[in-house]
Amino acid sequence: MQYYLLIPFLPLAAFVINITLGKKIIRKQAHWPSTLAVLGSLVVAVMVLMDVLAGKTLNEDLYTWIISDKFQVSVGFLLDQLTAVMLIVVTSVSFLVHVYSIGYMHDDPGYYRFYAYLSLFTFSMLMLVMANNFLQLYFGWEAVGLCSYLLIGFWYEKKSASDAGKKAFIVNRFGDFGFGLGVIMIFLTFGTLHYIPVFGDAGKFLNESVNILGLEVNLITLIALLLFCGAVGKSAQIPLHVWLPDAMEGPTPVSALIHAATMVTAGVFMVARCNPIFSLSPTAMGVVAVVGGVTALFAATIALVQNDIKRVVAYSTISQLGYMFLACGVGAYAAGIFHLYTHAYFKALLFLCAGSVMHAMGGELDMQKMGGLKKYMPVTYWTMLIASLSISGIPGLAGFFSKDEILFRAYAAGGVGKFAWLLGTVAALLTAFYSFRLIFLTFHGEFRGTEEQRHHLHESPKVMTIPLLILCVGAIASGWVGIPPLLGGGEHFSEFLAPVVGHPHGEATHAEEWMTMGISVAVALAGIIVAVVFYLKNPSIPVNLAKRFQFAYRVLWNKYYVDELYDLIIVRPTLFVAKNIIVGFTDGAIIEGIVNGLPRMVNRIGAQVRKVQNGLLQHYGAIMALGLFLILAILMIKYSG
Repeated sequence: MQYYLLIPFLPLAAFVINITLGKKIIRKQAHWPSTLAVLGSLVVAVMVLMDVLAGKTLNEDLYTWIISDKFQVSVGFLLDQLTAVMLIVVTSVSFLVHVYSIGYMHDDPGYYRFYAYLSLFTFSMLMLVMANNFLQLYFGWEAVGLCSYLLIGFWYEKKSASDAGKKAFIVNRFGDFGFGLGVIMIFLTFGTLHYIPVFGDAGKFLNESVNILGLEVNLITLIALLLFCGAVGKSAQIPLHVWLPDAMEGPTPVSALIHAATMVTAGVFMVARCNPIFSLSPTAMGVVAVVGGVTALFAATIALVQNDIKRVVAYSTISQLGYMFLACGVGAYAAGIFHLYTHAYFKALLFLCAGSVMHAMGGELDMQKMGGLKKYMPVTYWTMLIASLSISGIPGLAGFFSKDEILFRAYAAGGVGKFAWLLGTVAALLTAFYSFRLIFLTFHGEFRGTEEQRHHLHESPKVMTIPLLILCVGAIASGWVGIPPLLGGGEHFSEFLAPVVGHPHGEATHAEEWMTMGISVAVALAGIIVAVVFYLKNPSIPVNLAKRFQFAYRVLWNKYYVDELYDLIIVRPTLFVAKNIIVGFTDGAIIEGIVNGLPRMVNRIGAQVRKVQNGLLQHYGAIMALGLFLILAILMIKYSG
């Protein structure tokens, strides 16, 4: 299976080619190295999947990376069932986004740079999911964060884009600080950072505790929660969710690849990979489930009133990531990865459809200035409609099978799981509503834009619509590998992942499974029907509701004022300290006082000494005589004593 090395290193080679030759030699052909490289990675990923399906797994160190006393880490690769799923998701979506970008980014002056960054991101993400140790995981973790920063701020001359890139980078530092501490704790506890020995020995430390500020904390719980800090940041969960909506300032293909289908799911992947640690701590599991459930509902409520088409899809992403964590928190890791897998296709499709709409509307994002686009953009309309049906959980489509699996497993887990199930069910209702609000405002009714925009309306070129059609197939059929036995399936997906993530916790009757499934479908249909009434039958209803419940509307419109709260308690105090203490006192008074003060002192002394140099010979003679007198006086005093 040595051929697996091509998976990460083909995109790395494409990055090197584009970043060194792209500007002056390759230029507008920069898509070829990157697209062909990721296609090659996809082909090899399929070969790996075939080997894993045949029972072949691999855990191999490529070379020794670091040796320092007992600290030894290698660059190594773990190819198992979980890795195989992630490889297919990353390479397939990345390939389609690369192709789509040929049409979307063709006039951009930074074309070569865009493809170079995409290739670097793909390499980093593949290194993350293929790692066999925590330090390599951390390397990929930080590398995808760097690529996210570069691509969010791709149009760096635009202040909002550069600000959004910095916001994403800084917010993730909070989570990654905890994640880094978790990796350190793992080495201090287990003496290694390689997955297999760590997971194998985790049970030995089940009753160990550490003292933190006088409090006894279970060691495994502490490690799990520190690792989860990184997941909260990378996967935009409460309270570190604020960076993802602003990340929409980057090019739309970036939103589809990085901020919907791959990088943001790294947190879910990490929790699933570390399930032997998390499963030993009911406290950590409860935290993961509650954070996921609350985030799913929280983000869905915000999406109800947003008018920026990409931000609606962004909040939808935060909500769906919450579902994935909800599943992991109740022990249904396979269900969480199943939703990660299906979500990659229908959410990437939603983002790329939004990009197609923007392409036709000359960059317009406000859905209130759209409407009636169905007749101008039939391919975009029908593919986005299917993606919306899928995310809403309509039976037969991918989203139905994965979301229903999560809700059923949460209910079956009991305890905190039933609370999470309630949160997820309400979020499912809101998801269907805001998804079809987007469809109706964008594609139905009368066109509300300018005449110039109307004149520009057209379907996107085939290089953009063909990826939409392929992703549409994924939005429909990707869930068919996980049809539950209740509907005649064999739980093939969960059984495939069982050797890595185990079997779900809790049991429930067939009647309870039918009940949760029926409620899930009913709330999805209810959400769609309400959207039809509000935005097709009687559009005055949402206007009147916004006026009647102005306070609630303002809270949702302003995203619960979380950004304003962070600005008040974190940003402003930090800037005050930076300007008045670090810059004003430390840098200004001390450092600049020394750096600039010493030369000024030397200059003043020199100015006084220069006065002695007056050119009069008798003065020089007098000074020499005085010097000689002082020397003799000193010698006499010294020897007379």
